[in-house]
Amino acid sequence: MSDKTDQLKAFERLLIIMDELRAQCPWDKKQTMESLRHLTIEEVYELGDAILDSDLDEVKKELGDVLLHIVFYAKIGSETNAFDIADVCHSICDKLVERHPHIYGDVKVNDEEDVKRNWEQLKLKEGKKSVLEGVPKSLPAMVKANRIQDKVAGVGFDWEEPNQVFEKLQEELSELQEEVNKNDKDRIEAEFGDVLFSMINYARFLDINPENALERTNKKFIKRFQYLEQKSKEINKTLKDMSLAEMDVYWDEAKKQ
Repeated sequence: MSDKTDQLKAFERLLIIMDELRAQCPWDKKQTMESLRHLTIEEVYELGDAILDSDLDEVKKELGDVLLHIVFYAKIGSETNAFDIADVCHSICDKLVERHPHIYGDVKVNDEEDVKRNWEQLKLKEGKKSVLEGVPKSLPAMVKANRIQDKVAGVGFDWEEPNQVFEKLQEELSELQEEVNKNDKDRIEAEFGDVLFSMINYARFLDINPENALERTNKKFIKRFQYLEQKSKEINKTLKDMSLAEMDVYWDEAKKQ
């Protein structure tokens, strides 16, 4: 592994290349923060995929893509004297020092939960009106729900035991079934949302990331369905021509793989 000197040289190389691209490349010249935004989101999702696949070589590459975007935004910011990469680095360094008084001050903590509670309290002292201000509006709903629950728990608004959350989940499921029986689509959607919210909360108490859990199931389903597709081709049948019983045979085979 490289030492700090090599790491700084590598980062300097990236900054120089960014300057050159912004000055000379027609595509890079045209980019704005707004035009880069959706590309940045894609890069972060690609990084997430690599992490879930435990593909460290791909993680390295995707981290590079994300880092490039950070440097790109900083370069654009420097062109109007709004901020540059040094300001970006100092900003996060200052925040980390301020939010870790148990490391850089005299505050004592016992565990991770103490750290999280202190973090949220410090943000309120900095002038934030709500602990939920930091939850991005454009987050996917499942990720947003997880972040909301995590943040309010940080200031003590939480259940005490996992079994309490499970009981709440069962209660929400019953309310959903009631609305299904009444066939009120609007109320069904509302209660379905409550069930999902409770499931995400229960996952937190089980120390499971619900997004990772669902993506794991997505990948499993894709793998099994593609096995089914492959087998249907081997017997020269389309899936539409196969009975459910025939499909189940290959589905069970896929589960055993």
